[in-house]
Amino acid sequence: MADSLDASQRIVITGIGLVTPLGIGKEEFSRRLFAGDCAIAEVQSFDTASFSSHFGAEIKNFQPRDHVSLKNIRRMDKISLFTAAAARLALADAGLPVSNENRDRIGILLGTAFGATDVTVQFATTLLKEGPALVNPILVPNTVMNAPAGHTSIELGFRGVNTTVTHFAVSAEMAMAYAAAEIRRGAADFMLAGGVDILSKFYYETLTKFHAVSPQNGGEEACLPFDRQRNGTVAAEGCGIILLESLASARSRGRQPYCEIRGAGLGSSPATPTGWPRNETGITRTINRALQNAGLRADDIQAISAAANGGRELDALEAAAYASVFGAVKEPPLLTSVKGALGESFSGGGLRACALALGMEKNMLPPTVGLQNPLSLQNFVVNKKREITIANALLAGISSGGTYAYLVVSNCRI
Repeated sequence: MADSLDASQRIVITGIGLVTPLGIGKEEFSRRLFAGDCAIAEVQSFDTASFSSHFGAEIKNFQPRDHVSLKNIRRMDKISLFTAAAARLALADAGLPVSNENRDRIGILLGTAFGATDVTVQFATTLLKEGPALVNPILVPNTVMNAPAGHTSIELGFRGVNTTVTHFAVSAEMAMAYAAAEIRRGAADFMLAGGVDILSKFYYETLTKFHAVSPQNGGEEACLPFDRQRNGTVAAEGCGIILLESLASARSRGRQPYCEIRGAGLGSSPATPTGWPRNETGITRTINRALQNAGLRADDIQAISAAANGGRELDALEAAAYASVFGAVKEPPLLTSVKGALGESFSGGGLRACALALGMEKNMLPPTVGLQNPLSLQNFVVNKKREITIANALLAGISSGGTYAYLVVSNCRI
């Protein structure tokens, strides 16, 4: 598709903003990610003694005053602070100051799976125990899912498209696909897009009560994507935001894009809300839809940033889908998952998009931390980073409930 579009219709990534357990900003994040560092450790921000799980990937050393104005800090909760900070970093990385000339053409399309679970619990507890008169009014606007995007637009001063997508584990991937479409149809010149979620005690306890995290079936608590010994994911938090604009816009501003969002495919297959489909056919359909949208074939793909998070069902389904789509390809794509290092924040597609963009710039893929005994004979990145020039890659979004979102990301530098 991209080759047939003029530069005004080709959507590129020119800015990256990161607030993550591996560090704040692209430099620290990139250094630690490609070195194979792991951010998963015992949770420190709340007591997990009564829970069956104790590990998480938490953001540390985050200083809101470094990124958010003092007048707005007191109005923002944790998730909004992460979002505003990542968005500011993305704008700065893209060299795009917000001004009266462009503020109406800059927008945000944010994905979040759960929103401000900490604030929602605080609000509900006060409301039910003490009555509405004693609820802190500052809490109320922060309980809605679109609060982070709203706070971010106020803090940074842009007034364009402002939308929030909530679709569990594909929230960020869908947000980025829609954001690219908004620019392509002329609704905006620049879009901030990605995902954010946080760890809170209530959220963490809920995951453990539903046996949704490691260790699901005993054994060591860890996140082991695509590994035969995997026993569940590890809960995490983080915010990853990309700045999107047309290739024509980037060229006019003298900016070198990281890469291009060349196409997207969305799909689904029958499953219970928290369950998984019986087979991988829905995933394969979605991948083929994304490839067709991008005007590419299976043998054009060199790398895949996988959704695998150490879950028994997800990882097996995803591996089977890639075997089906790429099994006959002469040189199958390299497979990597950053969730062994970052855990599962459910809207982590934004983090993974930033990681993939950095990898395309640096000509390398990060290792799949935790992967020692692969569940299948596929081309996994194990133990250490892999140097590779990537022309085209897939960013995978797969959610329980049978929902899928795949982005095709292409290199603008080769």
